[in-house]
Amino acid sequence: MCGIVAYMGNRQAFPILIKGLKRLEYRGYDSAGVALLNNDLKVFKNHGKVSDLENILHDKDLSGNIGIAHTRWATHGEPNQVNAHPHYSESKNLAIIHNGIIENYGSLKEELINRGHSFESQTDTEVLIHLIEDIQINEQVDLQEAVRLALNHVVGAYAIVIIDRNEPNMLIAAKKGSPLVIGVGKDEFFVASDATPIIEYTKNVVYLDDEEVAFLNRNGELKIKTIRNKEKTPYVQKLELQLSAIEKGGYPHFMLKEINEQPRSIKDSMRGRLNAAKGIVTLGGIIDYEQKFVNANRIIIVACGTSWHAALVGEYLLEDLTRIPVEVEYASEFRYRNPVIYEDDIVIAISQSGETADTLAAVELAKSKGATILGVCNVVGSSISRVTHAGSYTHAGPEIGVASTKAFTAQVTILALMALSIADKKGSISKARFYQMLTEMEALPQKVEKALGTNEQILKIAKDFKDATNFLYLGRGYNFPLALEGALKLKEISYIHAEGYPAAEMKHGPIALIDENMPVVVIATRKGSYDKVISNIQEVKARKGIIIAIVSEGDAVVSQMADYVVEIPDTDEAFVPIVASIPLQLLSYHIAVLRGCNVDQPRNLAKSVTVE
Repeated sequence: MCGIVAYMGNRQAFPILIKGLKRLEYRGYDSAGVALLNNDLKVFKNHGKVSDLENILHDKDLSGNIGIAHTRWATHGEPNQVNAHPHYSESKNLAIIHNGIIENYGSLKEELINRGHSFESQTDTEVLIHLIEDIQINEQVDLQEAVRLALNHVVGAYAIVIIDRNEPNMLIAAKKGSPLVIGVGKDEFFVASDATPIIEYTKNVVYLDDEEVAFLNRNGELKIKTIRNKEKTPYVQKLELQLSAIEKGGYPHFMLKEINEQPRSIKDSMRGRLNAAKGIVTLGGIIDYEQKFVNANRIIIVACGTSWHAALVGEYLLEDLTRIPVEVEYASEFRYRNPVIYEDDIVIAISQSGETADTLAAVELAKSKGATILGVCNVVGSSISRVTHAGSYTHAGPEIGVASTKAFTAQVTILALMALSIADKKGSISKARFYQMLTEMEALPQKVEKALGTNEQILKIAKDFKDATNFLYLGRGYNFPLALEGALKLKEISYIHAEGYPAAEMKHGPIALIDENMPVVVIATRKGSYDKVISNIQEVKARKGIIIAIVSEGDAVVSQMADYVVEIPDTDEAFVPIVASIPLQLLSYHIAVLRGCNVDQPRNLAKSVTVE
């Protein structure tokens, strides 16, 4: 949530900042702003998208070699020009950009008002920069020390960058609970919420840890201190990200590109981990914890949103194959219900970004109870990858579209590999079944490629339902989580109300909604509870509901009952959610496009949810 980008060096800052904001706009697009320092400290900001900011800047002096910029997802204060970042301090000598939430901003603001401060915005961010300047003046310390001292008074999460009118050769950055990466060039620095604005200029990066403050100097000096005043040695890493991975590559939207990348992203998630011919499945990231996994009495999976749906598929996989009980928890609820956690529990945290605030909080709680924490995330160097004991990267590549697609299938792929690996070592799966599932997994990229061939058929269906006001998604067994995920995709990007349900539960409430205007998407593949799903379809048809069925190739039963039939390649029951997710993603995409919605940046949503 919220995108941060900053630059200091010998180049003109503004072109770098504005391009960086466009690459970060998937993180927030309520408003945008930029501050540039060239003798004077000038702040320009506007409500709306980055393009709206550009429109008001065409006649402005945008020169300067140092600047900060921000694209906002609103938390405190409605999205408007006043609440947009950057924010000035009281004297207007300082400006700040901020991602996160200062939870105690109310008490801090009241104290500062009592000291004579006045505020223009409703934001917690403006309170923080006022606090920093207040400490700088009253404690008679330099800005570096004032930032460090101020952050000791802050409760909450933050990623910040500060610029000072009186220090044209310095930027200050700090983080806690929100991501921040520093790009290191030759006598220049880049700061951003993630690496996408940086890779064009340098492959050398430093990831800040929580409660660290970085002091960047134009002469190339980088110093890091903790807010407790402990000096740290910067650890420079090489970026593996490629510039082409964050561009559309000829597709009209990132979402469509990412849907079509899934044959590759699934294959990359299995690469070096699976060899069906030799009967080998190995996840190097968790190899040191495999025995704990084998001996575990319980597995808890914590996640949010799409990752929670992947976790539900993981529950079916792990319980089915390893015979270890699994509980799937909303990370946002986990720590607030005083959960029972034992030292021999395995806790798996799933997050595309690796920065999800609620999931991080759940990890910290489980860790404090002595549980073994494993992470499944997509972003190298992310917070979850650093605070967990071990884990596996999905290797899906950057996902720019806010509605997650390839991250879902990659997460399910990793959970399947995990389940198969532990089941084999535990002896809870027969060798015949083990080899059969490995062979089926190796075939998934080709089957997903074939499922993508339904695109034109899905587009025709979308044209018939673009004006629908409600959708119902039904599935059983492994396909129930997929019904939830299909409904989420539709509501996220088309703004059509949609609900996912276990097919058998339809009779216990949702069946009251069904009439001739209700489209019902049913995942009705041959594996699993096929006969039961047929019965559920008949119940819908008896009430004049419209059936859109996802079926296995060659299906001769459901195709006679459904109004619309989409065939996908046959696969093992456990892997249907991977293959069947493709037509559901395409359906939500095409309906949203036909409705004129912004599929990559749906309203009110942000890609990386770094606030609770």
